[in-house]
Amino acid sequence: MTTKHAVGLDLLWVLVFALVGRATHAEALDLAGVALTAWPFVVALAAGWVTIYMLKRTGLLLVEGVALWAVTVVAGLWIRVNGGATAEAAFITVASIFLASGLLGWRLVLWLLTTRPWDRRG
Repeated sequence: MTTKHAVGLDLLWVLVFALVGRATHAEALDLAGVALTAWPFVVALAAGWVTIYMLKRTGLLLVEGVALWAVTVVAGLWIRVNGGATAEAAFITVASIFLASGLLGWRLVLWLLTTRPWDRRG
């Protein structure tokens, strides 16, 4: 998998997160609304990818995924709150779990499909 494809999958998942969140709360699913909800996490995702790149990538798909997820959640919530939005405990929990399921999920599936059982390392 190329970096371009990985970034695309991650970005798609963050946008799905914003869409599902807006739909769950019966908010408009127009471009402006989705962008308003997604932008803190998109910026945080970009920061996560820059961090991975600057660390010269570990080559360990799952380790990179955990680092990317942590940066995306923490920085995304920080940006959201500092932008004037709320971050209730329930939102933090849902955001963390939802983003983990996508940002780590596809990496886990790829790792399971591309490594031999006796040679699996993070």
